Amino acid sequence: MTCALVVFESMFGNTYEVAKAIADGLASQMPVELVEVGDAPTVISDDVSLLLVGGPTHAFGMSRQGTRQTAAEQAEQRLVSTGIGLREWLRALDPAAQKATVATFDTVLVKPRWVSRMGTAARQAEKQLRRRGLRIAAPAQSFYVTDTSGPLVAGEQQRAHEWGERLGSEHVAAQPQ
Repeated sequence: MTCALVVFESMFGNTYEVAKAIADGLASQMPVELVEVGDAPTVISDDVSLLLVGGPTHAFGMSRQGTRQTAAEQAEQRLVSTGIGLREWLRALDPAAQKATVATFDTVLVKPRWVSRMGTAARQAEKQLRRRGLRIAAPAQSFYVTDTSGPLVAGEQQRAHEWGERLGSEHVAAQPQ
């Protein structure tokens, strides 16, 4: 049986909450594992047929060492992700991951919306994965936070759960019997 792997990066916990909701939605359709990017394998197991990758949007894209340092300085509590970010993990990802279908997600500020149209972590990650030959299961998806450190906009966790459930259902239906 195939399974899903959800890899996330999160500074203040908002992207973690989204990733957890997505994983819960996926779990209604297929086995799923939720892994913080610092603990994520760079060699994807052959039984992983759906890979979801998500992180916070920093400066119109995926985090970098400098933006993670800025987040650490702003944090009132310990950061969720304290090691590498998605950018570094994607660079280290083994080419054999091409067997999996992928989808990307991120968290981004709700206001002003024009800013999120300039670039997001999910779109940047999707572009990198597509360049590496991976098949994209669904367009990059953004989930909104009210401020840099959150919280999530009301209803975003439910929307993430529904997105995960829909992705899982579509993926399972597309698998050969």
